[in-house]
Amino acid sequence: MTPRYQALALIRKRSKHEPEQQGVRPSELFGVNVFSRKMMKKYLSLDIFEALQQSIVERRTLDRAISGPVANGIKAWAIDHGVTHYTHWFQPLGGRTAEKHESFLALTDGEVIEKFSGEELSQQEPDASAFPSGGLRRTFEARGFTAWDCSSPIFISESDYGKTLCIPTIFVSYNGEALDYKIPLLKSIASLNQIATQVAHYFEPNVKRVYPSLGMEQEYFLVDEALYELRPDLVQTGRTLFGYHQAHSFQSGEQYAAAIPERIRAFFSSLESRCLKLGIPLKTRHNELAPGQFEVVPQYEPINVAIDHGLMLMELIDKLAREHGFRAILHEKPFQGLNGSGKHSNWSLHTDTGINLLAPGKDPMGNLMFLTFFVAVLKAVATHSELFRASIASAGNDLRLGNSEAPPSILSVFVGQYLGKILQDIENPPRRRRNDENSELMHLGISEIPEILLGNTDTNRTAPFAFTGNKVEFRAVGAADNSSFAMTVLHTTLSQQLQRFKRRVDSKMNRGRVKESALLDMIREYISESKDIVLEGDSYSEAWIKETKKRKLFDPPHTPAALEGLNSESARKLFAETKLFSDAEISARHQILLESYQNQLSAEADSLYEIGTTQVIPLALDYQRTLFESIQLAGAAGFKNESVTTQRSLAGKIGKSVNELYRLLENMKKVEAKLNTKELKEKAYAYAESILPFFDQIRGQIDFLEQNLPDEKWPFPKYRELLFSR
Repeated sequence: MTPRYQALALIRKRSKHEPEQQGVRPSELFGVNVFSRKMMKKYLSLDIFEALQQSIVERRTLDRAISGPVANGIKAWAIDHGVTHYTHWFQPLGGRTAEKHESFLALTDGEVIEKFSGEELSQQEPDASAFPSGGLRRTFEARGFTAWDCSSPIFISESDYGKTLCIPTIFVSYNGEALDYKIPLLKSIASLNQIATQVAHYFEPNVKRVYPSLGMEQEYFLVDEALYELRPDLVQTGRTLFGYHQAHSFQSGEQYAAAIPERIRAFFSSLESRCLKLGIPLKTRHNELAPGQFEVVPQYEPINVAIDHGLMLMELIDKLAREHGFRAILHEKPFQGLNGSGKHSNWSLHTDTGINLLAPGKDPMGNLMFLTFFVAVLKAVATHSELFRASIASAGNDLRLGNSEAPPSILSVFVGQYLGKILQDIENPPRRRRNDENSELMHLGISEIPEILLGNTDTNRTAPFAFTGNKVEFRAVGAADNSSFAMTVLHTTLSQQLQRFKRRVDSKMNRGRVKESALLDMIREYISESKDIVLEGDSYSEAWIKETKKRKLFDPPHTPAALEGLNSESARKLFAETKLFSDAEISARHQILLESYQNQLSAEADSLYEIGTTQVIPLALDYQRTLFESIQLAGAAGFKNESVTTQRSLAGKIGKSVNELYRLLENMKKVEAKLNTKELKEKAYAYAESILPFFDQIRGQIDFLEQNLPDEKWPFPKYRELLFSR
């Protein structure tokens, strides 16, 4: 029996996985591994607890005067839970998360004790040169520092081999440059809070703070690990580089939201239990559109916590998939011709007084507040569409965007038919209206927005950016991405537009304009300036493609071109104005993203070459030899040529395909060899334009051979097996 057949037999014999925490209420599990407010009260004195809470609410660095007592309380809580080590848990550029474990063990006067100081809680020093820095740090400049982000909860990571205290931190270089995703995110939250609070005061003077919330829909595939291990392309690159599409439609819609298979339910049960313990409010689970694809969705949380939880969720999906005999695939497009995977980021803006600023109000002024913030978001996307596109650019997303219900790569915003009509009426108001102050608001139907939107706001699966009633959904974020960068761009561009909005409104009011009229003037102006980015319809349609060209919307052919949005004049001006990034920091990010793209395509090229030359071609030649032997045996037995027509034809087709495959593989390697001397940017463009086109041609030949070689000889699990064998 071949390894492939052995793997399929193993799947049929897999034992049932025992459920975790059966019969335990979710509320009893929630947050048991989190140093929550409840645990702070238990393990800290009242004055230390109150001081720490103030630091958390005000997003301040922990006061050194209380760091020691806080560390002692955290250590006591951790040891009570069986923890032996601690780590600063951070988000380096170019990866998901990083951690370096330190033991509580300490030797004092020859005695062994558990020790955890305020300094160890507040700061650690990982090797900065070991992480991607984009030139910010040279190899011999190793110093980098992590510092506790006390606004994000400390948690305990569990495994069969022990428990570790994880302290969410920022990561900064010796010279003060941000080496992570979290520092820019926190800066953008603070900047948005400041200006959004000021704008909110036009409507609600009691607002003291405005904060963004986020709910992320995480899509992924599960493949049995026995099959996964037999696909070197999946192992090495995270996606299938070949695979023949079977006659049966793999994406007929039967899978979507259907009954969850028992083995998947067992995985979901484990995932939910671990998430609940970590305070991740996992709410939804279901089958996604493609076979073997699934989705989980946490509830909305403050955005920095939501993104930390999103990264923890990806780690748990990967870890628990292995425990259940699966491998999780978070690549944006692991299977050609099937739905890809995204991390749909549902974003909204809230006040500390309980108002959702992206939800229509209950009266004309409430709706004017909603429109103020909504059109500011529209203007931010319209003004910086190139930067938004750069924030979600990757090799995986290039394959996903615009394919099988994923949003296209051309950025547009869907607002819905009814809100769209109101925006049109505001921009071009009807002629008849009374002269009292509120007549324009009433005549435009702004007071009726809640009723209209509650019943009639649809969503648009083909829109990269969509308004869905009380939030905006950035659907174009990739499944494997850290959403921080995309959300940082949203916050920063919105802050810039709100700053401009407020300056103009204040100027109009200082000249005697009534506040409501001044606000409506600016809303009208922003609507007019953002029209090109608004789409109502199918963004896959030929009509929209033509329209994007007419509107001259940014349409990069690949990631290296999309990343030019980081270097655009408007982006550089934005970063300088908001002080989000220095020129060095944005150049570093540009370089890291280019390196990531080039490295991914290089790995795919290497994988294809190895699989093609060492496995597929020898296998095809071996079968061709079998056909030749059949022809010879038939001739020796006295059979006429007509009796071996099939063998001759098949041998010829296989020989032709093998020759073409070998030619393509060798030519690809020759082209790639010439790229080694090029500078990074030129190399990334060359991979996109000279190496990537080989992939589909090579795939075509391998897929042809898969169709024409005997099934029992083909060593690689086929699409039908990868997607349906559970």
